[in-house]
Amino acid sequence: MRQMIFILFVVIMSGLSSCDSKPTIIRAKGAPYEIVVVMDNEIWKSHTGDMIKEALNAPIPYLPQEESSMKYSYTRIDQPQSYLMLLRNVLVVSIDDRQYTKVSLKKDSDVWAYNQAVLYLNAPDVKMLEEYLTNNKGILVNHYTKEEMKRAGEFLSENFSQRVMNDVMSQFDIIINVPENITSFRHGEDCMWFSNTANEGRMDLLIYSFPFTDKNTFTLDYLVAKRDSVAKIMVPGSFEGTYMSTEKRVVDYSSTTLNGKYCGVLRGLWRMEGGDLMGGPFVSYARVDEQKQRVIVTEGFVYEPNKEKRNYIRRLEAALQTTRFLNEPEVTNVAIPLPK
Repeated sequence: MRQMIFILFVVIMSGLSSCDSKPTIIRAKGAPYEIVVVMDNEIWKSHTGDMIKEALNAPIPYLPQEESSMKYSYTRIDQPQSYLMLLRNVLVVSIDDRQYTKVSLKKDSDVWAYNQAVLYLNAPDVKMLEEYLTNNKGILVNHYTKEEMKRAGEFLSENFSQRVMNDVMSQFDIIINVPENITSFRHGEDCMWFSNTANEGRMDLLIYSFPFTDKNTFTLDYLVAKRDSVAKIMVPGSFEGTYMSTEKRVVDYSSTTLNGKYCGVLRGLWRMEGGDLMGGPFVSYARVDEQKQRVIVTEGFVYEPNKEKRNYIRRLEAALQTTRFLNEPEVTNVAIPLPK
């Protein structure tokens, strides 16, 4: 299968070559979180195909309205369409008991275009493939989401708000790359607020710090209480006495790593207390600055009523993942225990 598509790609590249026979470098096309699935047409129309569609359509948690994780298109494995092979995310599903004895998922990059992520899902039969999809829920979406986050981070490394960078470095001694259109700001004691103040696709950031005295800081209740205390001061509503708070019924705590250090993550919904009918998703990252014995929290939240919010909140999360202290290198992810 891969050889067949590669031959097709060579033909495409030859047609796009310049007069001096040097190949043209093609950048992968398509919008973020779009994917093309390449597989047998009969299987695509079967229950197995429905399981793949369901996996890609899985709703993103902690959004006010249901939104699919990915937007997909399809092409037959025996009749691949050339333009689809140039999309940024490709899933090739191959079922063949002559080639495979077990299910495998292999990843590759820049196969037919620059900045492209490709997954090969191989299985000897549909039964084993369906069992694999049942036992590994989220594996496809998680892979492509990480790839999109990486792309967003690479873009932000060259296209970021210098104003935010300067202010944050001055007050907190940290580096963070946020979208260029985030320029409005408000300073407080040990906290800052930034926004693009857009009428559509509004994105805001909160950055604050507090002393690190106990690892029990990294719990859902503690971090939500701290978040609400800062938001009440820094994010007032349109009317006197209104302010942003956490929707306690829709919030979750998990963890990840940034620069090899433990990072607590809150995801959920925010709302306005006191009368304003406003709300939306938020995500916050909390890390320990061991040198200064403090916790640094970076948060992004979105307000986009009645429209999709997926790309906005993920763009902000990609920005949060660029956060690092001045003495740290670029962001990497290595699992380590909670700091003592």
